[in-house]
Amino acid sequence: MSKVTVDSVSKFYGAVAALDHVSLTFEDGEFFGLLGPSGSGKTTLLRMIAGFVAPDTGSVSFDGERVDTVPVQKRGIGMVFQNYALFPHLSVADNIAFGLSVRSAPRAEIDRRVGEMLELVQLPGKGGRKPRELSGGQQQRVALARALITQPKVLLLDEPLGALDRRLRQEMQVELRQIQRRLAITTIFVTHDQEEALTLSDRIAIINDGKIAQVGAPQEIYEAPDSVFTAQFLGDANVLRGQPSGTRLTLADGSRIETNGPNAGIAIVRPEKIRIERGHRPPTGNGLQGVVAQAVYSGASVTYRLAVPATGDTPFLAFAQNQSGGVIAPGEPVTVSWETAQTIVVKP
Repeated sequence: MSKVTVDSVSKFYGAVAALDHVSLTFEDGEFFGLLGPSGSGKTTLLRMIAGFVAPDTGSVSFDGERVDTVPVQKRGIGMVFQNYALFPHLSVADNIAFGLSVRSAPRAEIDRRVGEMLELVQLPGKGGRKPRELSGGQQQRVALARALITQPKVLLLDEPLGALDRRLRQEMQVELRQIQRRLAITTIFVTHDQEEALTLSDRIAIINDGKIAQVGAPQEIYEAPDSVFTAQFLGDANVLRGQPSGTRLTLADGSRIETNGPNAGIAIVRPEKIRIERGHRPPTGNGLQGVVAQAVYSGASVTYRLAVPATGDTPFLAFAQNQSGGVIAPGEPVTVSWETAQTIVVKP
């Protein structure tokens, strides 16, 4: 397979920088997620690696060899699009075989490889069907098989599961990860779904305004975000602002909390790290008092939005597993508390 390197690549559309001197390395066999809001530059980066977009500055290399001027069809990439882009008039087998057919591969080899791909994506016996006769998840598998049949060096996925419903998307995440591990193919995928990025990726790059905000393993970025943007984009986060003094932070109402290190006046705490109790009482460790403004019941859990003087007009979020079946009603006073280690110092 291949190690992919992008070195200080930029892409400008007029005065707008879609990518601004981005450098990343995608290791051989790695499943790498590109995550960011709409317009952040993640799809531009993927298309640049594929060869659909040329960089204005910088370079793209596969295994140390520059491919900036190499045409798409000669880069050794397989690509799956969000809308699958299957040929409706061709059978499933012919859709999968397309990449080998245009290369004039022997018929016997095509038939053998199509059979292998159908087995790989768990669609044996469905080669004679048309795409319209398949479910969304099955069409996704066909698109994946078509991308893999040419044995590419790199697999590129552009919002690959975005058109599927939640349950099917979760099932396909498991299958996609199993196939990627089995083939050990370098895989780069674009998504706007934070949960999907956390589930699938060996590493994630969060992109914002054409620049890399943070790179790391999913757990690393989630548990130790280095900025407010990263913390709020990858999950929910309560942002605490105040007057710093060493590791202590004095909030707007005079409440004092301890952070996990020296701070510059801003820290975050994740809602699921918080304990919530009825009534106002002295908290254990870091804690605040407030009132329930809203309780959102979702079966397995309850998300509370609290009115807390220390955060002003910004709701304070607390997440609780549904262990007792009880929900604290709006208007009730509560005390929230959490460990000092969970008060993460971040940049503005």
